[in-house]
Amino acid sequence: MQNCIFVLDANKQPLSSTHPARARKLLKQGKAAVFRTYPFTIILRKTVGTPGNEPYRIKLDPGAKVTGIALVNERTGTVVWAAELSHRGDIIRQKLSFRRVVRRNRRNRKTRYRPARFNNRKRPLGWLTPSLQHRVETTMTWVKRLRKYCPITDISMELVRFDMQKLQNPEISGVEYQQGVLFGYELREYLLTKWRHQCAYCGAKEVPLEIEHIHPKSKGGSDRVSNLAIACHKCNQKKAASAVEQFLKKRPEVLKRLLAQAKAPLKDAAAVNSTRWALFNRLKETGLTIETGTGGLTKYNRTLQGLPKTHWLDAACVGKSTPMLKISTTQPLLITCKGRGGRQKAALNKYGYPIRHNPLKPIKGWQTGDIAKHKVHGIGRITPRSRGSFVLTKPDKTQKSVKPIDLKPVFRRDGYAYKWG
Repeated sequence: MQNCIFVLDANKQPLSSTHPARARKLLKQGKAAVFRTYPFTIILRKTVGTPGNEPYRIKLDPGAKVTGIALVNERTGTVVWAAELSHRGDIIRQKLSFRRVVRRNRRNRKTRYRPARFNNRKRPLGWLTPSLQHRVETTMTWVKRLRKYCPITDISMELVRFDMQKLQNPEISGVEYQQGVLFGYELREYLLTKWRHQCAYCGAKEVPLEIEHIHPKSKGGSDRVSNLAIACHKCNQKKAASAVEQFLKKRPEVLKRLLAQAKAPLKDAAAVNSTRWALFNRLKETGLTIETGTGGLTKYNRTLQGLPKTHWLDAACVGKSTPMLKISTTQPLLITCKGRGGRQKAALNKYGYPIRHNPLKPIKGWQTGDIAKHKVHGIGRITPRSRGSFVLTKPDKTQKSVKPIDLKPVFRRDGYAYKWG
């Protein structure tokens, strides 16, 4: 359960958040009503005049798969609300690939002449692939949604996660940046992400890791990021100045994997770098003051305050304005993008042939993903059927067959699934 409850006045204008105990008291006394379940928001039944609002800053840590979101009280430095938004870019890419295969097979089966369409396929300036555009749109959806429920005055965003040019060529922008405290964090964070926070040689996890040269400097190895790896202290000392081929002579499969991974690009970092400016320009349209920061600065702030690495805590540490944080919540809202369903009238097999007809939605007023309360089985997620009973999936994954007449709506689906971390 969230430790901060959003409050709206009688005119649906956002007020300062309140404690859950006070929210329960207002609901019990009939002075407020539930406005939304996720995130939990109440609305006052009477106008309360012009109460003073606390200034809140929304902080974003955009990621390729998960985006961290945190709301920080500017006056007290308290993290009052946090969430982790899981994107579905990979699912979108897979579905588009399948749709492309089906479309091409269909066109090959129908051999009538089709004129070329290449001149019609013009992409506008700043165009992104659907899987990347999805990351921008879902993040903006939650920024706009939180602005409706909370008086947000500023935005902090991690604009640059990894500066590829500076990592490859440390002298590209002068001495001041390179000799500062942040460059080590940029480089180390990049390597930790690339090698998945484990030793490149033995695969050890949750141990102190050190930056190590794959090809030793004493034998002509460079300081380029493609020649750096992460190793535990034991492997680093054991390898010393020996060649990597000699060190892994008895483990050829590890050597092959290591050399391939050293040359492989970081796809997630590339996705973040592709969408960062698109998201930044969309945030500028909100009219709020925007502060940006790098991934190295985020890690520096988090390490300085002794916080563990999570997406929502990374978001709370974005930017130079980060104060000494007070964490008032320990359970972020885990938001998973599910989409709003497809529009195909028929389901297809892997060859592109229809195998069944999809029912029209909604079914008896219900759609897949709605949350309802059953008078016997409690609250669960609804999967409607065109014939017969519905399926009620409870939080413990058990499924019950229920009748639609026995269901009471709790939360209508909005394209996301929610649970508490």
